[in-house]
Amino acid sequence: MSVTTSTFKHVSYLWNEATAASMAGDEVALLIYRSNLLGADLRLTNYGGGNTSCKVTSKDPLTGKETEVMWIKGSGGDIGTLKKSGLAALYVDRLRSLTNVYRGIQYEDEMVDLFNHCIFDLASKAPSIDTPLHGFLPFKHIDHLHPDAAIAIAAAKDGKKITQELFKGTIGWVEWQRPGFDLGLKLKQCLDENPGIRGIMLGSHGLFTWGDTAYESYVNTLEVIEACAEYIESKTKKETTFGGARIQALPKETRLSQAALLAPVLRGFCSSHTRMVGHFTDDDRVLQFINSKDLDRLAPMGTSCPDHFLRTKISPLVLAIAPDADLSDAKGLKEQLAAPFEAYRKLYADYYNTCKHPNSPAMRDPNPVVILYPGVGMFTFAKDKQTARVAAEFYTNAINVMRGAEAISSYTSLPHQEAFNIEYWLLEEAKLQRMPKPKALSGRVALVTGSAGGIGKAIAQKFADEGACVIINDNDAKRLEGAKEDFQKKYGKDVFATAVLDVTSEQDIKNATTVAALAFGGVDIVVNCAGLSISKPIEDHTEKDWDILYDVLVKGQFFVTQAGVEIMRKQALGGDVLNIVSKNGLVSGPNNAGYGSAKAAQLHLSRLNAAELGKDNIRVNVVNPDAVISDSKIWEGAWAEGRAKAYGVTVEELPAYYAKRTLLNEIILPEDIANACFVFVGGLLNKSTGNVLNVDGGVAMAFVR
Repeated sequence: MSVTTSTFKHVSYLWNEATAASMAGDEVALLIYRSNLLGADLRLTNYGGGNTSCKVTSKDPLTGKETEVMWIKGSGGDIGTLKKSGLAALYVDRLRSLTNVYRGIQYEDEMVDLFNHCIFDLASKAPSIDTPLHGFLPFKHIDHLHPDAAIAIAAAKDGKKITQELFKGTIGWVEWQRPGFDLGLKLKQCLDENPGIRGIMLGSHGLFTWGDTAYESYVNTLEVIEACAEYIESKTKKETTFGGARIQALPKETRLSQAALLAPVLRGFCSSHTRMVGHFTDDDRVLQFINSKDLDRLAPMGTSCPDHFLRTKISPLVLAIAPDADLSDAKGLKEQLAAPFEAYRKLYADYYNTCKHPNSPAMRDPNPVVILYPGVGMFTFAKDKQTARVAAEFYTNAINVMRGAEAISSYTSLPHQEAFNIEYWLLEEAKLQRMPKPKALSGRVALVTGSAGGIGKAIAQKFADEGACVIINDNDAKRLEGAKEDFQKKYGKDVFATAVLDVTSEQDIKNATTVAALAFGGVDIVVNCAGLSISKPIEDHTEKDWDILYDVLVKGQFFVTQAGVEIMRKQALGGDVLNIVSKNGLVSGPNNAGYGSAKAAQLHLSRLNAAELGKDNIRVNVVNPDAVISDSKIWEGAWAEGRAKAYGVTVEELPAYYAKRTLLNEIILPEDIANACFVFVGGLLNKSTGNVLNVDGGVAMAFVR
């Protein structure tokens, strides 16, 4: 079978014959390859959505006889990033024999535990709820995806009829039913009643397609989705999509400005139950929907596909704020938003109380996940950045589904009871309970100045390791680019954002806080670490030396703190300000008048800020390092020479000199300062403010007294 990229317009054909040939004979490797290709195209399925499988003949380690084994994506995985460790492998005959003990749909949840008795590979991932859906079908390779184009048909009022007419009977139809053992039996029944079909459409849910080989399954999947997308496009009239435009979007720059002003306030409301991280998008598809005449009709209906629903809740919150409204008055904005948030929480509580069962888990966070701001864009909030970003992707998929369904018929969503049965499914609850506990800084956002190297970078890395999102920045764009590459390799795109930041520039400070608001919804921790050093005798100090020391160290600390506090107050979640000062803020030494006095000013400014910000539950604390030479720009030039001259040693002898003069005889590293910062913000010192923590190896003259 020869297929080229040009065959498809609405999906991506990514199969490489040479790559596939290198896996010839290894069906599991080909399953993983096919899965990764399918998952690379969000038009085919969303992150974590869908499932793929293959059936192979293997030698049974217990009997030595050949037996059929199904390899399938395990619970909680993502086909786009799937590896063998993410697969479950089960005896097909054992899985199918479970029909002998199946007691009916009201007992189908008890079948999940029995999947474990069918495990072939002891290193298997836990089998997912979709396992019987693949196991009861006879095909060697099966793809179950959630393509926008297919779900648009599956969620259309006339979806079954359209499927029949479009595919002329070659695609079967199974009405909506919650995934599980019984749905697997329904798929088998559909195939038995329609022999020779190439796939099955699941009402309001997704698509099943298959083939005898990995390649045949891949191409069959693409062809079916392509046909769905082509059909929808032929029926779509852009000028009447979603009833046409009701309002026009603001210009791009204005949208971002409005979003940055609003995000911290929304984050505060959405964090009333659990601290959330935000995501913002003004994608053209989102804008078309939120600016349309049909928004008020379609948004409350909610989503259809269960994967969409689980990520986005029953419906979004639509803001009734003019796109160009003045958002600078945070107090007035909060008063304006209080009523719609309370109404949403009540709506969610009513949904829970109306639909709950006697054994339903307790009601979860009643706050919205998706917030739509007509004319501006979409905000999503979740426990971490990745989950918030993925929620936005899922709702964008839902928008695509609504657009397609409305073009060919009319959109239908899941009934609330069906949606509830998915959201509060005991098996889903069990999956949530198995998730690892959040790290100490999960849900926190930190702006660490001067974080492209040295102490600042070590602090940013420590916070990221502990679950925080960080804004790394520097006044040196080249150095910042290097740090960006390091963070990308170690953490991926959802943990950090970057900004060029000269702390003496009001515009740079504003830009950095805007980056924080748009990327993560706000700021919880400000670490003032950016600095420079000048070591000169009194007679050699110039006015320029004096001004830059005070501009960077004192004014920079103050104005970055001021900008961070403004966001923290909008959020009303409290926060932390950490100031990296110095032993020199407490100790007098030679050739140090400008630097030492600026450090003393930083130290006292910290005390003043702590006294003022306690009422906002914002803690202000100080970490005093000394002689942190590793990876420090300060020590690259004249400062090291000046200190060496002051102490009568060579530059090369400085690290040992500094260590020898400490009580612990220790060289201080950037990681030591990062650990001290974590002590303040990690949760154990939440009732401490105005403190000074020396991390200098023990310099008696610097003891606070």
